[in-house]
Amino acid sequence: METKGIKFQFTAKPWQYVGPNSWTFISVPTEISKEIRDNLKSEEQGWGRLKATAKIRKTEWKTAIWFDTKHNTYLLPLKAEIRRKENLELDKKLTVTIWI
Repeated sequence: METKGIKFQFTAKPWQYVGPNSWTFISVPTEISKEIRDNLKSEEQGWGRLKATAKIRKTEWKTAIWFDTKHNTYLLPLKAEIRRKENLELDKKLTVTIWI
């Protein structure tokens, strides 16, 4: 998959939203989120959405990150397909690369 844009790499733990549909996310560190928002806010679509490409281990996919105003950070949603493919577990640190 061709990757373009600004590259960010970080380590974080997946976590699950408690509520309807129980989405799983990775929070982009606040310092990286601030850098992204300061430079790319003009490219956000509705609800603070930015198109992105993400990579965890060997799996790379097209996705989007969403700005969470409560936590002042972007959230990367992790679909079940990605979690299964890479055998991801909640609360276990992993390296994430995103391109915006």
